[in-house]
Parts: sequence; C-alpha cells; structure tokens
Amino acid sequence: MNENTIKGNWEQVKGNVQKKWGELTDDELDQINGDRKILAGKIQEKYGQAQEEAERQIEEFERSY
Repeated sequence: MNENTIKGNWEQVKGNVQKKWGELTDDELDQINGDRKILAGKIQEKYGQAQEEAERQIEEFERSY
C-alpha cells in the first residue's frame, strides 16, 4: 500500500489505524486524513517514538492491511 492508496481509502483504513494506535483521537484521525507524514508525527507525539520507529510501524501496518 502506498501513500496514495492510504489517502484514497482513508475512511476504510482509519478504523484499523485507530485499532493499532488507540491513543489517536477521532479529531486527530480527521487531521491525518491519510497523510503518512502527519500519521508518523502523531505516532511520535503520542507514543514517544523516534521518527524511524514511527515510519517502521506504518510500513508494517501497510504490509498487514
């Protein structure tokens, strides 16, 4: 899955994103709106992850989706 796929399917994907990263609020998911960079930033902020770790988690999520 690439960034365009995430953006194009955000309404379907965001429920799974919230299951994986449960601390993200509905408002934050609306702000992310499928933007991978914003998602990575929110993961860093909420979970205290380094940028590389947040990116790795997103890549892992994309492979499993």
